[in-house]
Amino acid sequence: MRTIPAGEFKAKCLALMDEVQAGGEPIIVTKRGKPVVRITPLGHSEVRKERHDSIFGFMREGGTIAGDIVGPIFPENSWNHLQEDDEPGGAE
Repeated sequence: MRTIPAGEFKAKCLALMDEVQAGGEPIIVTKRGKPVVRITPLGHSEVRKERHDSIFGFMREGGTIAGDIVGPIFPENSWNHLQEDDEPGGAE
């Protein structure tokens, strides 16, 4: 596994990322001689897993709409609170 200092990584970041993707060999980036991060290629299965671990869009393509989603479930004439009744003891 190759090790490079952070300053060199900063100067050659894009080229090093292409190199890791093409060759598959990870690179460890050091800061003052101590390892800080490891740059590794991301596999196809990891990309798919990462997408499903996110809360955004995880239900996409997972459901279907069956029927009318806007109209009422029951006919309006069965709703008692919508019917006009004379209230007993009400003022006329």
